[in-house]
Amino acid sequence: MTIREVAKLAGVSAAAVSRYLNGGSLSDEKRNRIRKAIDETGYQPDSAARLMRTGKIRQIGVIVPKICSDSVSRIVEGVTAICRERGYMVVLCNTDGNRDLENEYISFLQNKNAAGLIIMGVAMTPAIEDSLKNCQVPFVITGQNYETFPCVYNDDYHAVHALMNMVINKGRKNIAYLGVTDEDLAAGAERHRGALDAVRSASMSEDDLVIENCSFSASSGYEAMQKILKEYPETDGVVCATDTIAVGACAAIRKAGKKIPDDISIAGVGDSWVDEFMDPPLTTAQLFHLQCGTDAAKMLFHMIDGDDDGGPMRQTMLTYRILERSSI
Repeated sequence: MTIREVAKLAGVSAAAVSRYLNGGSLSDEKRNRIRKAIDETGYQPDSAARLMRTGKIRQIGVIVPKICSDSVSRIVEGVTAICRERGYMVVLCNTDGNRDLENEYISFLQNKNAAGLIIMGVAMTPAIEDSLKNCQVPFVITGQNYETFPCVYNDDYHAVHALMNMVINKGRKNIAYLGVTDEDLAAGAERHRGALDAVRSASMSEDDLVIENCSFSASSGYEAMQKILKEYPETDGVVCATDTIAVGACAAIRKAGKKIPDDISIAGVGDSWVDEFMDPPLTTAQLFHLQCGTDAAKMLFHMIDGDDDGGPMRQTMLTYRILERSSI
């Protein structure tokens, strides 16, 4: 089976089949006809020949900070959906938060002739910045906003600002914020800033906000909440930087013999699948992780196709939605 035979069966030109196989621009109608013809014939393109011709293979490298995460899995789902439509495979690289591995993967994927990269939640260091500035393939960063690089990110500031306002408007006076390190500009610094600004806007002193930093885990949220309840037993409201942290915090509140929301209102960020099954269900700021993945992949293919007009850096900020449930 040859490209010409596939083209004849699909009713398109051989050039159109070639564009399909190499990730070029095509109408959805032609793309679907070619995909159907390939499925029916079992045609397998010669990867070695394509590599010699284009210098790239139909693979997109996706570098993630961890795989045991609802947000990461949903972003990957969005990325793979678009890559599948374009006939690309996804190579998943998990760093487990190791910044040295991020650099190694960026170099490795380029050396393996990947067509492009999507990098999730990267914390910018001088070494990472140098690697990205010297990157020889298109890339998009998700979950963080860096002005000098193409990004798709969330409105982390306003999401936490809105949650903190909700807790304050419920009449809570002794509020705690369970955050993460400010080295993470999005989940850390921006969400922290949103919490502080909401407290200031309510004419409260930011010194009245009890702040405890956690790692991205339920056990860390549990330990932080235990510490807060021991040192500040009057605490009656809690906002958490992530739903995972909130799950642990809720367990600590119940362990202390307090009721949610009668004694303590609590909210998180992320809209994890577990939120609706908690007792009571958790109020959260829903972030559109699936859309983040699809938007990032579309942006990347726009760059791979050479459609970038050399204008301003392409960046997209996604909105959020507050899902008010019984925990507040």
